[in-house]
Amino acid sequence: MVLPIIARSIETDWSLGVAASFTFHLTPTDTGSRTSNAQLLALYSLRKQFIAAVNGTTYFPGERYILNYQLSYSSFPDKFWGLGKYAPDENEEPYSFRQGYVYLHLQRQLQNRVFAGLVYEYQRLLDVDYQAGGLFDQQNLLGRDRYHVAGAGLSLTFDSRNNAFAPDRGGFLQVFFNHFSPIFGSTFRYTNYVVDFRRFMPVYQKHVLAIQAYGFFNAGDVPLRSLASFGGANSMRGFYDGRYRSNNQVVAQAEYRLPLFWRIGAVGFAGVGNVGSQLREVNFQALKYSLGGGIRVALNRKEKLNLRVDYGFGIGQHTSNGLYFQLGEAF
Repeated sequence: MVLPIIARSIETDWSLGVAASFTFHLTPTDTGSRTSNAQLLALYSLRKQFIAAVNGTTYFPGERYILNYQLSYSSFPDKFWGLGKYAPDENEEPYSFRQGYVYLHLQRQLQNRVFAGLVYEYQRLLDVDYQAGGLFDQQNLLGRDRYHVAGAGLSLTFDSRNNAFAPDRGGFLQVFFNHFSPIFGSTFRYTNYVVDFRRFMPVYQKHVLAIQAYGFFNAGDVPLRSLASFGGANSMRGFYDGRYRSNNQVVAQAEYRLPLFWRIGAVGFAGVGNVGSQLREVNFQALKYSLGGGIRVALNRKEKLNLRVDYGFGIGQHTSNGLYFQLGEAF
């Protein structure tokens, strides 16, 4: 499926471009495996941002192996409010960057629904343009000059979801670490730890309750683009992606999904989360909340690939809101 696309988020405003979505089985007779998918995207926004990306998941026969991948290039005017959970609105400072990114995650099935994996991540910041003497310099921000990071790690995953795009039953629990070191050619040395739990529960007929708990933690000398980035189209909708940046982040969110008529569905969602430079700072002080709702249009009923339109409100020390026009579910 190839189509022109109009997208929108708080970070990009309206974007125009082209998107392609491919669904397939490596072996046509392998109906027991979930459907593999690949998505290609090229977007240019009204804020003069350009994004080109290829990402997807390939399920090998019998799901003995699973490959997740993402390759992207971004040229992106962005905003920065400083580090930490209390970054005030008046700190808002523009900057821009160009970045290339590669993420590969190969998993091997250990037993039914349980996988062990190898993770590789590479990021090259080609250029950063910021205000001299501003927040970047005042906070001595790592990564305010060109750099590249490369890291490798291990993962363990339990995955019983019944669909790649919009599961209506099953669960997902993944833990992994990724160590970035000069051994791999990295400018900075640090370790990233991630815990991602999701559960999808049928409630009534085709109604689904989806929940997610997500933790993102760093230790070491972490550069700008590897910090926990709070907000965005998939987490804490209503907050600008990167409105709060720090070493660590914890988010919990829930979404209620229900069909309406024809190809149209609706959702309501809520979330809560926080950031902190130390684990003890990721607490109940200055919590952030997200509330909102949206509609879904089924582009591919068989594979449950949806076009989503969400409107979210971010509530904390400062209230924000935004419209999202995206392909695929938030989680």
